Amino acid sequence: MLDYINQDDKIKPFINHFPNIDNFSRQIEEKKHHNIDRISLVNVLLKQNASLNLSDCSQSNINKLKSNKSFTITTGHQLCLFMGPLFVIYKIISAINLANQLKKKYNKYEFVPVFWMASEDHDLQEINHINYFGKKITWNTNQTGAVGRMSLDGVESMIEEYFDLIGESFDRVYLERLFKESYLNNNTLVEATRFLVNQLFGKYGIVIIDGDDKELKSNFIPIIKKDILDSAFSNEIRLCSENLENHYNSQAFVRDINFFKLSKGKRELITKKLAEKDIINFPENLSPNVLLRPLYQECVLPNIGVIGGGSELAYWMQLRTVFKKEKIPFPILILRNSIMLVAKRKLNAFKDLGFQIANIFEEPHFLEKKLVLSKGDITFHDEKDALKLMYETLINKTSDKGLHQSILGQLKKNLNYLDSLEKKIIRLAKKDHETSINKIRKLKEELFPENTLQERYCNFIPFTLKGNEQFIKTLIDNINPLDANFVVLSY
Repeated sequence: MLDYINQDDKIKPFINHFPNIDNFSRQIEEKKHHNIDRISLVNVLLKQNASLNLSDCSQSNINKLKSNKSFTITTGHQLCLFMGPLFVIYKIISAINLANQLKKKYNKYEFVPVFWMASEDHDLQEINHINYFGKKITWNTNQTGAVGRMSLDGVESMIEEYFDLIGESFDRVYLERLFKESYLNNNTLVEATRFLVNQLFGKYGIVIIDGDDKELKSNFIPIIKKDILDSAFSNEIRLCSENLENHYNSQAFVRDINFFKLSKGKRELITKKLAEKDIINFPENLSPNVLLRPLYQECVLPNIGVIGGGSELAYWMQLRTVFKKEKIPFPILILRNSIMLVAKRKLNAFKDLGFQIANIFEEPHFLEKKLVLSKGDITFHDEKDALKLMYETLINKTSDKGLHQSILGQLKKNLNYLDSLEKKIIRLAKKDHETSINKIRKLKEELFPENTLQERYCNFIPFTLKGNEQFIKTLIDNINPLDANFVVLSY
């Protein structure tokens, strides 16, 4: 992704435009001429969101999509329980903020942030749990098939287990009520997720869409037929993927047929042709895989930008030539923001130890060594240099090659001894600074739980519980979707 951020020429054949604000004018012009059934889209959105208490902003955004002067900025994700890891929230906020930025730049158009629910995904293990300070709380269910269609049996005990762990805290009442309303007052996971996303982001105008819809898929029938009946895309995607692999790794495996068949409790890979009448009459039973879903999205939305993680953008790049072949405008790909949340007092304590913010990303043992060395010179750099100089003098006193090897061997032995002695002294010094070193270790464990990024492990709940009523507003104010720098945000 560094090459993409740096706009390397090697990337150009696999994208349309790089993500900067000026390039969106070209993207808008291209999408203007792509025929989208906007009336059908708006009808579907009104139907899908009919049970929600939509904000005026979200309701207005849905209605705006009737106009050919309105466009969408889309992000999406699987239906992770309780919103899943933090980066899911970052993706949604990036879509909201980019839509607002584009409106300021191109005020004669309207821009609508969209969250596409990946409700047809069948990988339950990726979405059925939440982490809370080292404990994994799991939704135990034997259901199979598309996760969005699953009932919510068993989620109540998971909610109770989670809030038993939390205990009494500032915002417990609000959050417990929010999750119970989301998961206990709805019938399926897709309904619960829609409700929760709307409760959290509705005031900012988010529009939520579920691709598991017959009317939407009816607009995708021509592409479905080409793929299932003629395997029309496999060679094109393979060739594009092979060209991409000359520089990078392809993300998704290419199949001859890129659809699954949906039925009760099942999502099964299609391996042979289906009857054309079944495609025409029952498109709702057909589910695109990871490589055809982007085409589906771009066929039904007036979309100009996609916000995703590195792996998501990589599989979009495998599809560049297919989009050209089908004359579907390829959206601008925007790498989602990465953010690390740090309590102000902990960040200040870290700085008080003599570190900069960038040092947070260094390994703990490097930080511990830096801390000890900052308290006094306990290294043997000068002694080692003097030793080398002395042995160099000894070597110059003889021309005997065998004796040279003996002298060098003795030098190596003495340097190894000094290295060993230095490490022992540093270990002893660490004991003298045990309190400070424990602060470093605790902060690293908090920011990199189980040696992964905080945003991939932690949920938003603990940060809301700490009395930060404006948590999402704080993120809204600090996320710039067109700035790919890693953000360390104190709260």
